[in-house]
Amino acid sequence: MNTGFDIEITESEESELCDWQLPLAFMKKRHTEEIVGSRTVSQTWRLKERMKTVSVALVLCLNVGVDPPDIVKTTPCARLECWIDPLALSPQKALEAIGGNLQKQYERWQPRARYKQSLDPTVEEVKKLCTSLRRNAKEERVLFHYNGHGVPKPTSNGEIWVFNKSYTQYIPLSIYDLQTWMGSPSIFVYDCSHAGIILESFKQFCIQREQEYELAQINRNHSGIHNNMPMPPPLKNCIQLAACSSTQLLPMNPELPADLFTSCLSTPIKIALKWFCNQKSSKLVPGVTLELIDKIPGRLNDRRTPLGELNWIFTAITDTIAWNVLPRELFQKLFRQDLLVASLFRNFLLAERIMRSYNCTPVSSPRLPPMYHHPMWQAWDLAVDHCLSQLSTTSTQADYKHSPFFAEQLTAFQVWLTLGDEKRNPPEQLPIVLQVLLSQVHRLRALDLLGRFLDLGPWAVSLALSVGIFPYVLKLLQSSARELRPLLVFIWAKILAVDSSCQSDLVRDNGHKYFLSVLADPYMPAEHRTMAAFVLAMIVHNYNNGQEACLQGNLIAICLDQLSDQHHLLRQWLALCLARIWTNFDAARWCGVRDSAHEKLYSLLNDPLPEVRAAAVLALGTFIGNCAERTDHANNIDHNVGLTLLSVQHDGSPIVRKELAVSLHEFVCQFESHFVLIAMQWIEGEQKRSQELQSPDGPPPDGDLGMRRGASSNSLRRVNTALPLSHSTSNLLNGPLSPLNSISSLGSHSNGGAGSADLPLPVPQTLYTPDKIRRVPSGSSLSSLWAPAYGNVYAQVWKSIILLASDPHPDVRDLAAKIIGAINLKASVTAKPQRVKESRRTFSAPSSPTNRQLGPGYLDDSPPNDKLHIPHEIARPVALRPGEQPHPSRPQNPPPIGAQFLHSHQFPRSRKMFGKGPSVTYEDSDEVLSTKRLTIDTEFPQWSSKYFAQSVMKMPEEIDPESVLHHKREFRFIRNARVRKEARELQLKAHFSRLDDQIFINKNQNVPLALKFHPYEPHMVVADREGICTWNWEQGAKLNYFLNGNVKPTRITSIDFMNGHDIGLLLTGSDDGAVRIWRNYSIDRKLELVTSLQALTDMLPSTRGSGLVIDWEQESGMLLIHHVCPNPVPDASDIIMTAQEGWGE
Repeated sequence: MNTGFDIEITESEESELCDWQLPLAFMKKRHTEEIVGSRTVSQTWRLKERMKTVSVALVLCLNVGVDPPDIVKTTPCARLECWIDPLALSPQKALEAIGGNLQKQYERWQPRARYKQSLDPTVEEVKKLCTSLRRNAKEERVLFHYNGHGVPKPTSNGEIWVFNKSYTQYIPLSIYDLQTWMGSPSIFVYDCSHAGIILESFKQFCIQREQEYELAQINRNHSGIHNNMPMPPPLKNCIQLAACSSTQLLPMNPELPADLFTSCLSTPIKIALKWFCNQKSSKLVPGVTLELIDKIPGRLNDRRTPLGELNWIFTAITDTIAWNVLPRELFQKLFRQDLLVASLFRNFLLAERIMRSYNCTPVSSPRLPPMYHHPMWQAWDLAVDHCLSQLSTTSTQADYKHSPFFAEQLTAFQVWLTLGDEKRNPPEQLPIVLQVLLSQVHRLRALDLLGRFLDLGPWAVSLALSVGIFPYVLKLLQSSARELRPLLVFIWAKILAVDSSCQSDLVRDNGHKYFLSVLADPYMPAEHRTMAAFVLAMIVHNYNNGQEACLQGNLIAICLDQLSDQHHLLRQWLALCLARIWTNFDAARWCGVRDSAHEKLYSLLNDPLPEVRAAAVLALGTFIGNCAERTDHANNIDHNVGLTLLSVQHDGSPIVRKELAVSLHEFVCQFESHFVLIAMQWIEGEQKRSQELQSPDGPPPDGDLGMRRGASSNSLRRVNTALPLSHSTSNLLNGPLSPLNSISSLGSHSNGGAGSADLPLPVPQTLYTPDKIRRVPSGSSLSSLWAPAYGNVYAQVWKSIILLASDPHPDVRDLAAKIIGAINLKASVTAKPQRVKESRRTFSAPSSPTNRQLGPGYLDDSPPNDKLHIPHEIARPVALRPGEQPHPSRPQNPPPIGAQFLHSHQFPRSRKMFGKGPSVTYEDSDEVLSTKRLTIDTEFPQWSSKYFAQSVMKMPEEIDPESVLHHKREFRFIRNARVRKEARELQLKAHFSRLDDQIFINKNQNVPLALKFHPYEPHMVVADREGICTWNWEQGAKLNYFLNGNVKPTRITSIDFMNGHDIGLLLTGSDDGAVRIWRNYSIDRKLELVTSLQALTDMLPSTRGSGLVIDWEQESGMLLIHHVCPNPVPDASDIIMTAQEGWGE
């Protein structure tokens, strides 16, 4: 068969493609993907530590009026220092004015720092200054700014120059000593010629310090002398900015300031405008002079003024350049960790651009790649040009027209979004979008575009967080603008779906109140209230402060009022939000009790959507499992909830049944002693039964496996449904507390076995095999003995857990098996001490609890009045060492499978070979064996959260006409039309043609019981008793064979295809009433169980009759289930299930 895409499509074939109108079943996300949460990815956007520069040392070595001896200056020469001409004032006043001006320039970037000036200092003055600043700064950062325009160049030995006290000599200051005084973390700014030498020496001295420290450590260890030598400051915590390389002189152009590097770092806008006017491109703007630049109106911190707008644009452009060029970790360190450091490095990018035009290259540590030629600098030039062009024509600030820079960048970002995906380079404009959030003019559009970007997936959220979006959107939660609510809720849902650690930040800044108001707003669309519910669910998830804050915000009442909303996703997340707020939070539980929360959640158990039903079951389960103090009132509520939950034990969706198993585990944990008592009493019955079986008279004659005349239907079920199970499950399932012996107490139940998977917990060997159990007569006194207990709530819950342990879905079965195994183990350990003690004959043991006469009243809803009669000491088996033989006098208890003994680690190494181990009291074993220590959980809530991490705006691939999935489906539908056309032609020939051609002949590995041909693929599916074999009848090859998973005594009786016109699914039905649906049935490694359920819950497996017969109707989405009972009295049952309502489609 041709499976390519080169088939020519004709008009007649297109008109015949009726397959497009057929519905597809079991194609929802809960069917096509595993119910697991997103893979946890460590987020690197959050700074490990946020630092602050708290102290600044301004060291100026100018020696005004005296030029250094090793530098020959030009005439005229650059003279301005901090925009002050030092020759216009007396030397001392000029020095003080320059120092004051430099401090004011730094204060614009960090006004709260502690500034200290050292003007033309000596070595001692520098030392005193640095040590005092480091002492006061403690672990924070200190800035050291050095201006060496009046002293010689740095030496190759790693020295800079200062003065003696009389200013008659230049005194060298070693960088090694400066490192010692400044400590770490520090930032150094060197504005002098040949400044690159200092960076090289600094690095060499750091290496030298580390070597000296290691040598001192070695000597101290050898000599035993304790030397408190301080650890040298790590180089990575020291940042350095130098004006030029190790071989370059500073520019001396008289049109520039002498401290050009300092001017770029501290007054970037002013120097950028002056430099722009000196370029040839400025000639395009007539009438602009240097004097006019100083008269630009506005303030740097006011974005509404021309000067403030330029500063705002400059910040956005430099951030954008750095974010697009630097590695993410380095960008975070330099541009997000410290406000002053971020400002200096933004301005350093400008210094690189300006100074390179004068053949001077600033350098830094850590070293940065060249960024002076980045295309975004052209956008800066355009913004400057737009501003300067209005200076000569605008008379007042009111006539000023704001720059279109941000609007144009948002348009560029919007263009990128139309074609953006993870494989493309990130959008360059993302940091600019961040800055636009500060503007009320562009904020709405920026939030809309930002939300569209975050919707692309978790990778987009991580990018946005790395650029620094978090503090901006956190602050916007303080806004009261209603038009921002949908956008902010959407953005925060995306953020929390990727990184849930933001919950603490939201609670700290009272951000949860914003989402409470959105959720309570009846005028908000249901989609936005759903996102608000999701955000609140993430805030309260495993976070006690979040639970308390939301409880005070009346979250429970808000959620309960909207449980009947028409929007299914809102109902689901309201239930999940309730489940999380009262998890391990008793105050929220009792608040829910006062509001009748559990009763209001009951209505969701019948919701048409399986996700909503599962969320409701989860909420009721956590409602049970967090009661700290047991009272009669609390017990009555939990009993009511537990019995109500049993109504979903036959739910068609496995995700609901899995949540039921988790919820019933919470119920078992709260009333563990009652369930242990049930298992203990059954063990006692087993002991009596084994004695009867071992008696010389043998079992009663009516216990034979044959059918007795007049036997009741319940007796027949006990005989015919005793299936081989895992040890503990089979014992409980076939015992007197089994639902098989008391079907009438709960209605119709599944009688299928639990499967062959072993339980994860050890099972006592005193329990007997199913073969022995099912020979017990139906009229046994044991059955009548336990009859009064069947109305007990604990017995009904226990029966439901046993039913779940025989569920056709393996995940449900495993969860229930863990609970049964834990209770069985604890019951067996509790019942064994008497036999162990008697066998050792060391002392007489108290009477076993199995010898007590326990009436039916002992299993009432209230806890027992007296404690169980349990010995104070339980002898535990001792783990043997490798090669060690057990002592003949020591009884052998069955060890736990794959587990160590509880006290094996407590034996001293010098103990005797056969020494007696430490005793374990009943209280100790009770704590160790408690079901609360079991991990019974699912990832349904985490899987539900993935909805918000994925794109919700993007057109689904199945309806996108340009997607590959759509083209493949189109090919299949064209093929189907041709197959139907060929079939009609063959039907016409069948009236007069002979069937002489043999197409396929082969031998199946087992006896076939059912056979089905795929309507369009050359697939033939053959089912035997346990497995299914897929053949390609055109090629005569076997494609796959797999086991159906039904219990061995049962057999596959029917198979059918679902979605045969597209990607087919295989349905199988077995005579225990179970239906399973398989995907990729013809591919071994890709085989998936889509879903499974107990379609009929009261079937008797038999080797006679047709068993379960299923028929799928694709047009209506209905499954017809037919079962013919092989009893002498004809008993037929037909069930029609809709895929949506009946079984979770």
